[in-house]
Amino acid sequence: MFGRIYEYFLMKFSMQGAGAQEGGEFFTPPSLVQLIVNFIEPDHGIIHDPACGSGGMFVQTGYFVKTHTNKGINEAITCYGTEQKTNNTKLAKINLAIHGIEGKIIEANSFYSDPHNLAGKCDFVMANPPFNVNKVDKGKDFVKTDPRLPFGLPKADNANYLWMQYFYSYLNDTGRAGFVMASSATDAGHSEKLIRQQLIETGAVECIVSIANNFFYTRSLPCHLWFYNRAKEKPQNSKAKSSSKSNSPVHDQNTILMLDARNTYRKVTTTINDFDDDQLEGLSAIIKMYRGEDPKVRKDNVWFKERFPDSRYQDIEGLCKIVTRTEVEENDWSLTPGRYVGVVSTLDEDFDYQARLMEIQAELDELNAEAVDLSETISNNLRELI
Repeated sequence: MFGRIYEYFLMKFSMQGAGAQEGGEFFTPPSLVQLIVNFIEPDHGIIHDPACGSGGMFVQTGYFVKTHTNKGINEAITCYGTEQKTNNTKLAKINLAIHGIEGKIIEANSFYSDPHNLAGKCDFVMANPPFNVNKVDKGKDFVKTDPRLPFGLPKADNANYLWMQYFYSYLNDTGRAGFVMASSATDAGHSEKLIRQQLIETGAVECIVSIANNFFYTRSLPCHLWFYNRAKEKPQNSKAKSSSKSNSPVHDQNTILMLDARNTYRKVTTTINDFDDDQLEGLSAIIKMYRGEDPKVRKDNVWFKERFPDSRYQDIEGLCKIVTRTEVEENDWSLTPGRYVGVVSTLDEDFDYQARLMEIQAELDELNAEAVDLSETISNNLRELI
C-alpha cells in the first residue's frame, strides 16, 4: 500500500519538477509501462533500463513477477539501471527499496559509458529514453568505438537511433526489449533509414505499436512503442505471406506485427488518455496470438471479443496486420503501422511538427554538405583531366 502511495507522489513530483520535459524527457505513463511489461513478459533473468528515470519499469516488472510466477521478485529477476540525473537516480533507488526490489542503479550518461557492461547479457530491456536528443559528441573515442552500435553512427544530430541500437545490443540470444520512441523514428530517412533497414534484417523487430496523443501528463504528443524479440524463429519459407491469407499467424524473422492503437484509449480528462483494463488485456492478447500462444482473455472482455470472437488472430483493418519483410522493403523500410493497417494519416494538430521539421532541416543540411563535397570532387577530377 505504501508503495502505491509513493508511486502517486513520485508521479506528481516528476510531472511538476524542473526539467520534466528537458531534452525530450517525460514521466512514463503507467498505461505505457504496463503495456510494455505485458508484451515482453519479464519474469526472469537480467532486466536492464539504461535510461531508468525513477525506476518505474522495474516496479511494474516486480508486480508482473508477483502475479505470474511462484518466485520472489529478487529470486526471479536482477535489475540494472542507468540514469544521468542525480535526483532521478536517488528517486529510483528509493522506489526500488520501497517495493522490495534489489537493483543496481548507477548515475552515468549512457551515451558516453556502459557502466553495467551488459551487452549481449540481458534477458529483457525496457526504457523510455529522452526523445530527439541532439548534440551528442560523436567524436568521442568511446562513441566511435562503442560495441553497442553494430549498425553504425547515424549522421543526423539525433540520438534516437543510438538508443535503438543500444537496446538491441544488450539482448542475449533469447532476449526481448520494449521501449518508447518518438513517432518520427519509424520513417526517419537517410543514415537512420539504413540503420533501421539493418535492424529489420536481423529479424529481431517483433512489433510496432502506434500510441495516440495525450498519454503523457506534461505534454501532448503521439509516440510509438517498439518491441524486439531475438528469439523469433528463422522463417521456414522466406516468401511467407501475412496472416490475412492464412488461418494462423506466422511468427518468425520474416514478419512484424503492426498495431495501430491510436483509436484505442480511455479518456480520463480532457487532456489525459490511458488504456482501460479491457484494452490493455486485449492489446496484449494480440501479440500473444501472433506468437501462437493462448491469449488468456477474460470472458467478459467486450473490447477483445468484438474484434476476435474466436480468440484467434486475424488482420483487422485499422487495428493490426502481420506484414512481411518484403512488404516493409516495398514501403521504403517504414515501420509506421498506419501505412499497413489501412488507416490514412491525417493532419494532427497535436503532433510535434516543429521537432520533425528540425529533423528534416538537419537531414537537408547533411545532404547539402555532401552535395558540396561531391561537386568539389567532380571539379577536381575535371581539372586533372583538362
